[in-house]
Amino acid sequence: MTDKPVDHDDMNQEQPEQPVEDGAQAQAGDAGEQSEVEQLKAQLAEKEEELLRIAAEMQNVRHRAERDIESARKFALERFVEGLLPVVDSLELGIQATEKENATLEKIKEGDEMTLKMLIQTLEKFGVQAVHPIGERFNPDHHQAMSLQPHDGEPDHVVDVMQKGYLLKDRVVRPALVVVSKPK
Repeated sequence: MTDKPVDHDDMNQEQPEQPVEDGAQAQAGDAGEQSEVEQLKAQLAEKEEELLRIAAEMQNVRHRAERDIESARKFALERFVEGLLPVVDSLELGIQATEKENATLEKIKEGDEMTLKMLIQTLEKFGVQAVHPIGERFNPDHHQAMSLQPHDGEPDHVVDVMQKGYLLKDRVVRPALVVVSKPK
């Protein structure tokens, strides 16, 4: 055995530094992380663009719906008015007929009855129904009692109608003005 003094510089040289490999691995890891971050950023940008497109589409749908509602309000009565125009024409013809020499009360009445029939048909076509409740039980939702009258029949029933009421698709437009029976 020989005793040689230990040279610390030799020890440092014998062991090569490994941080160079660790640094390469770290750089490779950093590159992988950067690639992943870039992918995530791209996905985020894509989703943000998709969200903006969806928001724009929703705004377009809302504007379209608002225009449709405005149009529906504006022209809701158009069909109803078109239905009433023949009635107006008939009334005008009836008035013109009264000015003729050969006009008789009977012909004018016949024309008026035809015009009334046209008007009632037009109203029914649009869901308007007359309420003429003679003999029905008094219903405060559809009738307005104008007076009570002693009657032999059942109490709280309509015995006379002073003015017909009208319903629009089961909703009261005008209640019928009625006389209601009461016990004698």
